Amino acid sequence: MHQVKKTALQENYQELQEPSKYKVLLLNDDYTTMDFVVMVLMVVFHKSLEDAQAIMFNIHRNGKGLCGIYAFEVAETKVAQVGAMAEQHKFPLKCSLEEE
Repeated sequence: MHQVKKTALQENYQELQEPSKYKVLLLNDDYTTMDFVVMVLMVVFHKSLEDAQAIMFNIHRNGKGLCGIYAFEVAETKVAQVGAMAEQHKFPLKCSLEEE
């Protein structure tokens, strides 16, 4: 019987897995203005005005809303950017991430 030897590259290729994805969520509060939430969605998450407004209303109605799904490092950066913008503008807006 003829056996085929695997190269190191083939062995490593089979071990590669897609990185985990994380949902970035904005949380509703009673103080952050709707306009500020829309601005955050457009600046940090690069949403169109229409998409940002739809997400903002979803956050307002349901208590939280999905802004995007990213690799961990990107999601973590987005959460930090939202926190920095909220702090700079004196809003208590919170952003979280959870594994998909």
